[in-house]
Amino acid sequence: MGRGPSIEARKNATDAKRGKMFTKLIREIGVAARAGGGEPANNPRLRAAMDKALAANMSKDVIERAIKKATGELEGVEYEEIRYEGYAPGGVAVIVDCLTDNRVRTVADVRHAFSKCGGNMGTEGSVAFMFKRLGVLSYAGGIDEDKVTEAAIEAGADDVVVYPEDGAIDVLTSAEQFDAVKLAMEAAGLAPGYAEVTFRGDNDIAVSGETAQQVTKLLGMLEDLDDVQNVYSNADLGDAG
Repeated sequence: MGRGPSIEARKNATDAKRGKMFTKLIREIGVAARAGGGEPANNPRLRAAMDKALAANMSKDVIERAIKKATGELEGVEYEEIRYEGYAPGGVAVIVDCLTDNRVRTVADVRHAFSKCGGNMGTEGSVAFMFKRLGVLSYAGGIDEDKVTEAAIEAGADDVVVYPEDGAIDVLTSAEQFDAVKLAMEAAGLAPGYAEVTFRGDNDIAVSGETAQQVTKLLGMLEDLDDVQNVYSNADLGDAG
């Protein structure tokens, strides 16, 4: 019987994955700082990006360096934001948000992933209308549902979703109110385990079997691309995801 990966090999794989995540976080911090300034108190997008980076255990020095590069205090690479849209197998809609310094490379990589997994890239706006942009504050199971619900209503949230299988709770807000609701929940002693502004499909598309495997492979390939920041889909993968 063959041996599994060595401890060193597993560590190297984990380090590589962590390094790729850090690269994406640094790009997001840079774009946010360039667009709205380097002061997080006046730049909600930058503040959200910094929160993600700190949650991933990125050091404050690395974060500050990324901000300084973006605001011109240090020399750095300039990235542009690009969004691609398309369909995965089974009619699943996919949005791919990228930050890149080479548009030609990025579109080629994204198109290759779609075609390799049986999907198709679409034109701008071809699937985005099927999604809503909203803020999500997530709480793990075991938290007091009534307390979260009461605080969310007081904070101006749009909805509270409780997942009966594990008791987890999502507080949903408009993208515009996300920052205010998050601050209010934190002030109430209910800091979320995870919080972000994201896209959610209006209606999920259920896929199973080989189709679900193809969709899972496509989403994974896209997420692994260096220039891809976020991938959104309306896939309901069931147990395949």
